[in-house]
Amino acid sequence: MEYDIMPRGPPRGLRPTPQENSRMKRLLSTTLTLIVCGVTVFGQVPEEIVTAKVILSSDVLKAGQTVPVTIELTIRPPYHINSDQPSEAYLIGTTLDFKPRPGVTYGNVRFPPSEMRKLALAENPLSIFEGTVKLTSEISVAADFAGTELEIEGTVGYQACDEQSCLPPKDISFSKKVKIDGGRTAADATKPIPAAAAAESKAAPSVSGPAPAHASPFEGKGLPVMFVLVFLGGLALNLTPCIYPIIPITISYFGGQAEGKKGGVVAHAIFYVFGMAITYSILGVVAAFTGGLFGAALTFPPVLIAIAVVMVILSLSMFDVYELRMPAFLNKLAGGTQKGYFGTILMGLTVGIVAAPCIGPFVLGLLTYVGNRGNVILGFSLFFVLALGLGVPFLILGIFSGSLNKLPRSGAWMVWVRKIFGFILIAMAVYFLKSLILNTLHYHFALAMIMLIGGIYMGWIEPTKTAGQVFPYIRVLIGIVFLVLSLVFAVLGVEEYLDKTIAAKTSGSGGIVADAITWVPYSEEALTAALASGSPVFIDSDAEWCIACHELDKKTFNQPEIVSASRAFVMLKADLTSNADPKTKAFYKKYGARGVPTMIFLKPDGTEIPELRGVGFEPKDVFLGKMRKALELSGFK
Repeated sequence: MEYDIMPRGPPRGLRPTPQENSRMKRLLSTTLTLIVCGVTVFGQVPEEIVTAKVILSSDVLKAGQTVPVTIELTIRPPYHINSDQPSEAYLIGTTLDFKPRPGVTYGNVRFPPSEMRKLALAENPLSIFEGTVKLTSEISVAADFAGTELEIEGTVGYQACDEQSCLPPKDISFSKKVKIDGGRTAADATKPIPAAAAAESKAAPSVSGPAPAHASPFEGKGLPVMFVLVFLGGLALNLTPCIYPIIPITISYFGGQAEGKKGGVVAHAIFYVFGMAITYSILGVVAAFTGGLFGAALTFPPVLIAIAVVMVILSLSMFDVYELRMPAFLNKLAGGTQKGYFGTILMGLTVGIVAAPCIGPFVLGLLTYVGNRGNVILGFSLFFVLALGLGVPFLILGIFSGSLNKLPRSGAWMVWVRKIFGFILIAMAVYFLKSLILNTLHYHFALAMIMLIGGIYMGWIEPTKTAGQVFPYIRVLIGIVFLVLSLVFAVLGVEEYLDKTIAAKTSGSGGIVADAITWVPYSEEALTAALASGSPVFIDSDAEWCIACHELDKKTFNQPEIVSASRAFVMLKADLTSNADPKTKAFYKKYGARGVPTMIFLKPDGTEIPELRGVGFEPKDVFLGKMRKALELSGFK
């Protein structure tokens, strides 16, 4: 008898042991877990572009006191957000609003300096925030605050953009719960408030909500550039009528104190600069410690008007309408009434005060910048560099004290120089009034007129005459520089006017005409009518705050070739300015758009040509090529 023996499984020696079975199960379980996690991660909704976090020095606040509060924003690359003071009028700036709560007040919100960045989607540099940004304020809890816990809440409004397009404006919320030490519960609500605590509560700031600081002229500069600019500014300030005349007098004083010894002259020059550095560095440290006092002060119209008036008063003194004099004791200190190195340091300490009428505007701008940053080391460093810039001529002339006779002598030409600074001070007055009574257009034209009048007057009309042969050429050169500045400001004003004109043309309720292209406002009814015409359709999504949209209007849609090609299309423009508008939400959902501008080509049958979809700015040649391709794919030759 034969048996057909079929193996029922692997030989006994090849079968997995219980331990091996256990390992295989663990491996399979781990693999499945990784797969599930991967699917979960990649299937998640993208994280928020901006997140906000509340930072306090302590999680316990004391009733009746005021403490700093910081809202830290983290901006996800590759995005940036507009600063609180956008460089273009149509952009949406960043805002911060605290939610009101009885017994709680918030101080003015201080925004950090923005960064001026040239981006691909815009012609001009833009004022932006990116990375980590800290917004600061103060929170005051009343002495009679009802409760032992407080939730700090609010919203941050922002508009995010990348290098190609801008997303719709959005609000994000933040909150943080803190304990209140000394808060009044229901049981002790009838107890009297201690007089000291009540007074402290009344002294707390009563202003709530954001108040963006007046922009400093130094905003938006990188630190290396800032140090160079401040040093050069200090160097240039030596040419002012308040400082230049005292340079040879001061160096001669050094020589008298050192009894003609070169080493002694150099030592006195070093001590003199050291005295200047002490004065200005203290200013920088105080500005930083105030946490934005100077920047916050410049948000109040009376302060801005007062500064502008001071600038005009100083400018009139430069035109010899009257003479401003410092108190006699300060002039004596700056003139070296004290002997030895102590007297030299004292001169350096006081020379900045004596020169205030000339260097005040520059120092004011720097104080605002440092105050907004709130960085003590930065404040000390910048003003120390300013002092070095002011002191370099004294150091050089101290080393080469024999070269004093090569300096141009003070004389009639200094009267002419004074008047240059007079025009600059008037321009500074206009700068500080910009946010009150001038829009951007009028501001640029006002500066252009000041520079035009100044150039003609300083170059050819001002009556000062000197015996030197170089002076006539210098005055003509300065006149030309003023006229060039006038032209620059005029061009900026014209650009502002054109931008407003284009914006006005593209914001009507009927047919919209931007140059020669006839735009039809997008709607489902307009789209149905467009498709019924048998022509291909182009849809442009637009918004007032969209940078690339403005660039398209100015550089692409107004080109003759584009205008001519547009005649073969029905040109629709969807206004997506309001993100809360249901029509805007419906447009985003229907076309899967994430931002503006999103440009869509449709065939006459209504199907999209996906390879021609555009996001962001497109130059004329690229867009014209797409138009021709859309006509070809739609059966039009």
